Amino acid sequence: MTRFLGEFECKVDAKGRIKFPSALKKQLLPEANQKFVINRGFENCLVLYPNNEWEIISTEINKLNLYVKKNRDFVRYFYRGATELLLDGTDRLLLPKSLLEYSSIKKELVLFAYSNRVEVWDKTLYGKLLTDEPNDFAELAEEVMGRINQNNDTDVP
Repeated sequence: MTRFLGEFECKVDAKGRIKFPSALKKQLLPEANQKFVINRGFENCLVLYPNNEWEIISTEINKLNLYVKKNRDFVRYFYRGATELLLDGTDRLLLPKSLLEYSSIKKELVLFAYSNRVEVWDKTLYGKLLTDEPNDFAELAEEVMGRINQNNDTDVP
């Protein structure tokens, strides 16, 4: 499984291409074959998945019961704008114009890499996201991460 880590600032050229950072490329597993899928993410960012990770996620999503309206709605939104990308000979990715518009990306962006994905953010929106962090990050961490041990029967009282 891919384990990305890092933040990388990039510039978008007039054709919508970005140079994929070499430090990030080194983290890419051979199974990805330098192929990606990009789609809409949450909070108006884009999400870039290595092809091997996209296959895993798609397999899970395709298990949803499409007779349930909420599932159909989710699948439509999740796949909306999904586009296959391939690194070119100079390690550039061509980002679809419709997704650049959705994410408000114009000239500068941030690649926020974590787990099996890379979020693609307009640099200004990403900066606002970080300045709008919760007043008490420790409280948020306890609320979110404290749940992990709630289902663990081996906890010491």
